[in-house]
Amino acid sequence: MIKPVQKTFSAFPSGTHWTPVDQALEHLRVSLEPILKFNMVNVRDSLNYVSYEDILAKRSNPPVANTAVDGFCFAYSSTKESEGSLRLCPGRIAAGDRHQESISKGSAIKILTGAELPKGVDTVVLQEEVTIKGDKIIFNNFVKKGENTRQAGEDIEKGNCVLKKGTKIRPQDIALLIATGIEKVKAYLPLKIGVLSTGNELIQKIGVSDENKTLDANRPMLISMVNSWGYVGIDLGCVDDDKTKIRKKLNEATRNCDLIFTSGGASTGDEDYVSNLLKSEGNLYNWRIAMKPGRPLALANWNETPVIGLPGNPVAAFVCTIIFGKPICGLLSGVGWLKPISFLVPTAFSKSKKIGRREYLRARVKHGKVEIFHSEGSGRISSLSWADGLVELHEDISEIKHGDLVKYMPFSGII
Repeated sequence: MIKPVQKTFSAFPSGTHWTPVDQALEHLRVSLEPILKFNMVNVRDSLNYVSYEDILAKRSNPPVANTAVDGFCFAYSSTKESEGSLRLCPGRIAAGDRHQESISKGSAIKILTGAELPKGVDTVVLQEEVTIKGDKIIFNNFVKKGENTRQAGEDIEKGNCVLKKGTKIRPQDIALLIATGIEKVKAYLPLKIGVLSTGNELIQKIGVSDENKTLDANRPMLISMVNSWGYVGIDLGCVDDDKTKIRKKLNEATRNCDLIFTSGGASTGDEDYVSNLLKSEGNLYNWRIAMKPGRPLALANWNETPVIGLPGNPVAAFVCTIIFGKPICGLLSGVGWLKPISFLVPTAFSKSKKIGRREYLRARVKHGKVEIFHSEGSGRISSLSWADGLVELHEDISEIKHGDLVKYMPFSGII
């Protein structure tokens, strides 16, 4: 649930209250809490789930001391009296074998990668580093004690923490969990995120008399985004600009959704039914964010379910979902507040902007410099496909020159 906050920012434009991006984000960060729903999940099916608690190893990795190479194993103390050679025992030890007999002092036996070290053995020499003569191996080089061996539990010991609470499980985490004997994990249930489009102008497919209508591109885009983050996107459909219809959809959504994204009607005009409804019957936190694109952004609660009212323009909806939607999703899902990955890149462009407003430019890196799309229009969907990231310009920046360092956020670290 989003708690209300006093709106105090009025730097841009004059005469109107605007909230800076960082203030809005910080308020959301401290006022939201994870959705405390969990289930026991089979590790093999746990990809993108978030751990509900610290996960402890049930088995050491490796479980026993073993060899890291193909070679010959022996007790290092034998080399002090062997004059550079050891007696070679018959046979070999392969991975999965258990050699019952200990290796006597002064002797060695062939061993293959991953095999358990037999009793009395603490060192392995590479097979390329010895010469075999009859029933003896002769060392070609100096050998160190413990060389080419892995100790039991040197990676993870039984009882140690494998994954911390709030970890989003990745493919490599699944490997670690299985290797340490864990079959099931307690995990947060994936967020269910409803996506609703609003607007009389929207259609789902083109009809004979629909030349003046707009195909609803936002809803499939937003559902794809939340699905790619590991959540469950729920298609709430598209409704006309009608308070009764929107109210009904929101009421239905709160029964099944942990979070709701709406697209369109988030501004403050008479025809902006979403923000007007959230203000009059819900709990509207803010709808004026000092950013471009995305100024008409509604942050609210409906029946104690968080609602993000996104702009109708596709670019603005996309940017607002990245800047506000992803951190909110991370916090609610249990993984924590997620900040976009960013780094500084020199510009291949110059630009003037108004002080007091955060701007996000569609951009891509080419030859070590970042360039921006030729138009900043929020309806230019092609710019999103053209770009591979966003440039963020802070509120206090008014002029960007060629070669200036700017904050660049690649889509690979966001989407």
